[in-house]
Amino acid sequence: MPRTRKNHPPSLKAKVAIEAIKAQKTTTQIAQMYGVHPTQVGGWKRQALAGLPDVFGNGREQIRQQADAEKDELYKQIGQLKVELDFLKKRAGLIT
Repeated sequence: MPRTRKNHPPSLKAKVAIEAIKAQKTTTQIAQMYGVHPTQVGGWKRQALAGLPDVFGNGREQIRQQADAEKDELYKQIGQLKVELDFLKKRAGLIT
């Protein structure tokens, strides 16, 4: 009989990671308290620590990068449309 995987909700993962970051209890104690494997506790702690800089990151920088990417895409589309228009004008004999 195959074992099914447990899906832990993000809220539980966050609680376990916070407990591990506090380091008031051992990994084994935290794992027993929440009913998860000690390896998961360490993994969730590493994942939480890796994601913290993004939480406190500058939101303006991310918005600016998105705006620049959108602007670049629009300029690309404008250029493509201009080339197509010039081609069609040439074909119709409007430009000599």
